[in-house]
Amino acid sequence: MNDAPIDHVAIVVKDLDETLALYTQTLGFSLVYREIVADQGVEAVGVRSGDAVIELLRPLSDDSPLAKYRGDAATKLHHTAYRVADIRAELARLKAAGVRLIDEEPRLGAHGNTIAFLHPKSTAGVLIELCQPPG
Repeated sequence: MNDAPIDHVAIVVKDLDETLALYTQTLGFSLVYREIVADQGVEAVGVRSGDAVIELLRPLSDDSPLAKYRGDAATKLHHTAYRVADIRAELARLKAAGVRLIDEEPRLGAHGNTIAFLHPKSTAGVLIELCQPPG
């Protein structure tokens, strides 16, 4: 995974439209996708930043874990996602190396990606997502 590029950096936001306007109108990033990921309880918006994406996450409910994580802040950095070619092989390698996994099995994420999260207790306090693009 040492050469895995950053796929996206995710930020939990309180006001998605306001934050999206900041990124697209003020900062000049281009919109890549906007979708509801119902099983994760979020609306996800991706804006292009070079070869990576900044993913803005709006919790669909005020009592969701993501909303609780954000707290009273308008925005809060949530996770960094790294692109991998074979997510199952990478999960197996990391598990064998003693990394605690949140997702033992990959699942469907935003934008058609297959994703899995690593537990922050094994990654120096940072929530890391592995991300395998579709196809």
